[in-house]
Amino acid sequence: MVSAGQIAGFALAAFVLIVIPGPGVLFVVGRALAHGRGTALASVAGHSAGNCVVAVCVALGIGAIVERSVGFFTAIRLAGAVYLVWLGIQAFRKRDSLARVLTEAAGPRGGVRSAREGFVVGITNPKAVILFAAVLPQFVDRQAGHVPAQMLILSALSVAIGLASDSCYGLAASTVRSWFGRSPRRLGLVGGAGGLAMIGLGVSLALTGRRN
Repeated sequence: MVSAGQIAGFALAAFVLIVIPGPGVLFVVGRALAHGRGTALASVAGHSAGNCVVAVCVALGIGAIVERSVGFFTAIRLAGAVYLVWLGIQAFRKRDSLARVLTEAAGPRGGVRSAREGFVVGITNPKAVILFAAVLPQFVDRQAGHVPAQMLILSALSVAIGLASDSCYGLAASTVRSWFGRSPRRLGLVGGAGGLAMIGLGVSLALTGRRN
């Protein structure tokens, strides 16, 4: 149903979009820097659960429409490309936002509370909506049919990538807090590079998105 080419192509696009610091990464990094690994990993679990809800809703809703309408499919591609470029510009302009989490004060957070807060961030994360509603359909083979099922399979792959990426961010942040603390500009460089990568992904989506 889903070819190796579809999986490889979407995995690459999803990886680029997911690893760029956004609301989810900022949330996880902030928890890691303030409270350590346990809280960070609980936040990651909640965030991934929220992303799963978004993925299922998009696959069952938009997937059925994409399967029937070429025009809607093209509109999603172009709208997603424009929004990705806009997100990239915002990420670049606000590239110091990662550095600010080093100075944020926060109260204690339990595991359940952190997971619940992570779930809210995941289900309201605009990057998740763009990934599942605009980027993912470009890697669906409409002619093969079963579009919602294809979207669910690819969504599961992206959720797994997100889980791994967020976990790495959380573990790294809790481990190297002092290193970043000596030079917050390092986090700013990460945010700036991520913004440029997002702009590139948006342009690529607009110019070379699938139309089959």
